[in-house]
Amino acid sequence: SVSLFQDDYIPYPRIEEVLERGAPYPQLILPEFGGYWIEDPEADPPPVSLEIKGGGEEGDTAPGDYGYRLEQISEAAQAYRKHFLGREHLNFSCSASSVGNLLLSLRHEEDKDQESLHVLIRYTHTHTHTHTHTHTPEMFTSHFLEVQLLCDEAAGLRFSPVLYPKASQLIVNYDEHEVNNTFKFGVIYQRFGQVSEEELFRNNVETPAFTEFLQQLGDTVELQDFKGFRGGLDVSHGQTGSHSVYTVHRQQEIMFHVSTKLPFTEGDTQQLQRKRHIGNDIVAVVFQEEATPFVPDMIASNFLHAFIVVQAEERGFYKVSVTAREDVPAFGPPLPNPAVLKKGPEFRDFLLTKLINAELACYKSERFARLEERTRAALLDTLHDELYRRSQCMLGLTSGLEEEGRAENGHAHGGLLESIKVCLGLLQSCQLTLASRVS
Repeated sequence: SVSLFQDDYIPYPRIEEVLERGAPYPQLILPEFGGYWIEDPEADPPPVSLEIKGGGEEGDTAPGDYGYRLEQISEAAQAYRKHFLGREHLNFSCSASSVGNLLLSLRHEEDKDQESLHVLIRYTHTHTHTHTHTHTPEMFTSHFLEVQLLCDEAAGLRFSPVLYPKASQLIVNYDEHEVNNTFKFGVIYQRFGQVSEEELFRNNVETPAFTEFLQQLGDTVELQDFKGFRGGLDVSHGQTGSHSVYTVHRQQEIMFHVSTKLPFTEGDTQQLQRKRHIGNDIVAVVFQEEATPFVPDMIASNFLHAFIVVQAEERGFYKVSVTAREDVPAFGPPLPNPAVLKKGPEFRDFLLTKLINAELACYKSERFARLEERTRAALLDTLHDELYRRSQCMLGLTSGLEEEGRAENGHAHGGLLESIKVCLGLLQSCQLTLASRVS
């Protein structure tokens, strides 16, 4: 974590001091006591910590694409859909005291003389997918060794088969809860010499240069009855303004919270209506019509972690700078050197890709990583309980619960359900003990 005590740092110049020195002004300056990094266009491109989609994958390229790549959180989130969903496989659940609940998926595959086993294990801190090959008939009994290698804490745990017919849909919903195809970004207009959020949020006039920049971002849409991703804006009662800027970029829906289009409240020095939306975004764009410095802590927010600052220059060019909190990893595409791009489709592709990648990188920061871990643990607990309840219900071992198909074809406690109980009762009574398999 970053300490903000003056004794720990040699302070950077305050923005007031920078303005007093006169032009030329830097586009970005660090907060007085640090806590942020600024991307250096002259440096070699830094290693990107997030996985990058390969060039030939669906959705990664499009007509007019300029080679700027969208990053993704992890392929593991879509491993179940890719390797298991719609194919014959087995799911097992387990209650584990040390690591929380576990959910295991296995799929056996034969291709000519080679047998494969897909193993996907989920627990609180992660979920991992492996793909192993073997020629031995004991393939399925060896999967417990795979589990132990993936999760050392799993030794000695008891796994129960998941017997609910619709389990796959519940599992894929859990796995893909972090897959996001919608984004919301703040857009802030900064006039020369503005040094506080109160000054930034008081801006109401959209100059021709700012309007032209907004056209680069997307289309101005009427919010009333808007059917696309609304990004938290009101589309029924006009309480968040009448219009906003919206676009779709490589199948990703983006709604912009434009400060000048959000409601302005006379007498409210903080402009809380505007702060409420932009302050809850994770990434924001700052547009400057003339050279003036921006400091990332101008806006007090626990959520804003990255800013992309765009400054209008002559002949339709834009100068771009990037800053983010210290625990946010680097993200692409890297700034060109010099960091100046011409207005047009390539600039739009660069900027929108940079914004999406910035938000995905921010999820790796300490604050959002902790939040995601808590969310994942809660969702996994809920999924485990639901799968266990449904499995018990299928076997008729619980009462008073919903039981899909129980009354189907006139069967109550007999017929189809009893046949299932006979076939699956042995699996229920012979719970799989990992320790015995390994030994």
